[in-house]
Amino acid sequence: MTTIQESIDVRVPVSTAYNQWTQFESFPYFMDGVERVVQVTDTMTHWETNIGGVRREFDAQITEQHPEERVAWRAVDGQKQGGVVTFHRIDAENTRVNVQMDYDPDTFTEKVGAGLGVIDRKVKGDLARFKEFIEKRGEETGAWRGDVDRSPQRGE
Repeated sequence: MTTIQESIDVRVPVSTAYNQWTQFESFPYFMDGVERVVQVTDTMTHWETNIGGVRREFDAQITEQHPEERVAWRAVDGQKQGGVVTFHRIDAENTRVNVQMDYDPDTFTEKVGAGLGVIDRKVKGDLARFKEFIEKRGEETGAWRGDVDRSPQRGE
């Protein structure tokens, strides 16, 4: 399993950053390689990606979500991956967004890419594009303020 940790400071209030992050269908606007995300239910999303010429479709479940604090997920099929995004108020107008993602590269190319830090740089780039997206807009495109209590991982 490979772990990636990245963070970025954005010039918007914590509520704005959090609210935008709950709008999963907007991810293709700032996440490289994400072609489409469909919000199936409050806690289930369907993803279509094309990263490095590798096309994938998978479902991801929101395993924990608390307004203005965190959104955690795990893939329920396909590549083993999961993670958490946390939101930290710096002051009234600035927020630190932290991403921690665990994934298991399953092809030779993915393993080499992971070893070379390709995915780390991709996540860092996605966060930079999120910063540009939300700061340019100045407001979120929507919000989902529901709470999802932690659900057990497989095998717990």
